[in-house]
Amino acid sequence: MVPLERALDPYDAWITGVRREETDARSDTKAVEWDPKRAMVKVNPIAGWTQEEVDAYIAEHGVVLNPLVDEGYPSIGCATCTLPVKPGADPRSGRWAGTGKTECGLHL
Repeated sequence: MVPLERALDPYDAWITGVRREETDARSDTKAVEWDPKRAMVKVNPIAGWTQEEVDAYIAEHGVVLNPLVDEGYPSIGCATCTLPVKPGADPRSGRWAGTGKTECGLHL
């Protein structure tokens, strides 16, 4: 997490793409909250969006996706702990596969 901490150092707030429906741990995410770990404001502008709303926004605005999404990686983490997801499986099931984790630690 050192690169993230270094990147955030000059700022008073940071913006994420965290959404409530992604995991149980994110279900009470607020649009704006205090991040005690970093002692700064954390802004989650799409916290209340559904996957359908994200997909519609991407289509409407021509958002460029990471090419790995088309290769079966709907949720991308680090190279050593992210696997492709089987069709119909939870989109985050490829993250930390086999570890029992649901979060990397950046957002908790």
